[in-house]
Amino acid sequence: MSTPRIVLNVNGIEVIYNHVILVLKGVSLQVPERGIVALLGGNGAGKTTTLRAISNLLKGERGDVTKGSIELRGERIENLTPADLVQRGVVQVMEGRHCFAHLTIEENLLTGSYTRTDKGEIAANLEKVYNYFPRLKTRRTSQAAYTSGGEQQMCAIGRALMANPSLVLLDEPSMGLAPQIVEEVFNIVKDLNQKEHVTFLLAEQNTHMALRYADFGYIMESGRIVMDGAAADLASNEDVKEFYLGMGGGERKSFKDVKSYKRRKRWLA
Repeated sequence: MSTPRIVLNVNGIEVIYNHVILVLKGVSLQVPERGIVALLGGNGAGKTTTLRAISNLLKGERGDVTKGSIELRGERIENLTPADLVQRGVVQVMEGRHCFAHLTIEENLLTGSYTRTDKGEIAANLEKVYNYFPRLKTRRTSQAAYTSGGEQQMCAIGRALMANPSLVLLDEPSMGLAPQIVEEVFNIVKDLNQKEHVTFLLAEQNTHMALRYADFGYIMESGRIVMDGAAADLASNEDVKEFYLGMGGGERKSFKDVKSYKRRKRWLA
């Protein structure tokens, strides 16, 4: 079996905000073609900043990639605009969904195709989105403001798909959603990966759910990658179980209280 082609290669990037605040400290990761890669960690670990560095959305928050490189299919992309990246097939679904509240569901979806001119294929894509998200079809004329959180998350993903992407950066898809809706969203992500060959890099605090659906995972702490491996291996790792899945025996410990533990942090290896 051949080794999957690497679509996205992040090499030791550092990100600084306001010229003084170091947020990412040498982050490296790879995303293989047609894979689902999970970027895991608690709030403030650096997951969202990593995605925004890749999609070049840091400028609006006075952030800069000051070291390292980011490559898409072997091409350096740090200096490309977000619009350039969309043209190359990279789309980000923002944390918190960010649907246009005053637009209908269908109007929101169509905004995702603003870089395209192929009207026939756009219409076909819209029907494909409705096929994956039938709930959106029934709400197509409803204003997004009057739909549920789950429907808005589906709308945000569907809007990204309207750009016909090859790589989707998905930020906290489970945030604020009921467990059954989270399961539904992740099942759709898996279907899109397997049937449409869309590659996903998803940032997620719900470690248990993410590792069920991902192929590979990276765990972040304080702006660094501290562990990586196949999703099944991470899910069965005793340290991951204790610190990220809450499955350790006895009293739950905090990382702040742990001076030494068995995990081998990558930057010390």
